[in-house]
Amino acid sequence: MTIARPRGELFAFWRHFANLPQFMENVERIQPVGSDGHNVWTMRAPAGQTVDIETVIAREEPGELIAWRSVDGSDIDTEGRVTFSDAPGSRGTRVSVRIAYKPPAGELGRVVAKLYGREPEIQARHDLRRFKMLMETGEIATSARRRDKTRAVQQANEHQKTTSQTEEHA
Repeated sequence: MTIARPRGELFAFWRHFANLPQFMENVERIQPVGSDGHNVWTMRAPAGQTVDIETVIAREEPGELIAWRSVDGSDIDTEGRVTFSDAPGSRGTRVSVRIAYKPPAGELGRVVAKLYGREPEIQARHDLRRFKMLMETGEIATSARRRDKTRAVQQANEHQKTTSQTEEHA
C-alpha cells in the first residue's frame, strides 16, 4: 500500500502501539507491559469473545521495520511485521504488513475466524486501507450513514451485550 505521508511519520505513528486500535477493527486496545517492548493486545474474537495476546518486539529498524511475536502462554501464537520504504517518484511511503498465526482449535479455529470476518490475513488488508485513509485524510471513510451503524461500533455493541449477558449469568 502506498501512503502519501513521510516514512518517519508513519513509522512513529505505528510504533506507538496504542494508536493501532484507531484503524485496526479487531483490536480493542493495546497496553504496554513494562518498558522492554512487551504489549498486551486485546483482540475481538468470534461470538463476542476477546483474546489477550502478549507480544514482544522481535526486531526494530527505526523508520523501516517493526516485527513482533507473541510470548509463550499467549492465547494465540502469532507474529507479524510492518515495513516502511520510500515509494518511487516521491509519492510517499510503501507500507507492507505480514501476519502469521496459529489459531486456537487449529484449522477449525481458522475456519470459524474466517466465517466471522476475524481472520488476520483478511483483516490486515482492510486495516491497511483504513491506516491509509487515517494518515492521508485524518479520518476513516465508511459506507454507514450514521456513526452508530459502522461495523466497528456494531462489533463493540455486540461485545458489550455478550459481556453483560455473561456477567448476569455469573
